[in-house]
Amino acid sequence: MTTKRIGRRQFHFTVQGGNLHEAVAEYDRLSFPDVAACGLCGSDNLDLTSRVAQGKFKYTSVKCLSCRGDLTFGKNKDDDQSYFLRRKENGDLDWRAFEKKAE
Repeated sequence: MTTKRIGRRQFHFTVQGGNLHEAVAEYDRLSFPDVAACGLCGSDNLDLTSRVAQGKFKYTSVKCLSCRGDLTFGKNKDDDQSYFLRRKENGDLDWRAFEKKAE
């Protein structure tokens, strides 16, 4: 079991494998760091969310429940089971402000 802290919450993930190597490889697929606070407003009121867009694109992200900012997870092309937090070119986490859709 491994624990990731997202804001004030802790999320526990259990990894399994047929041997030590496989178990560690599964653990490595959760290669994202803890996220202490929103990169936009500084709130620690964060949660993990998932959604499906257009019936086929699956997104997992850290959402700020205060300002509705979003930090989306990326996946590797060669291993779509490994997740990382998207970063800007300068290395900072790629937080995106909530954009209200025009109706």
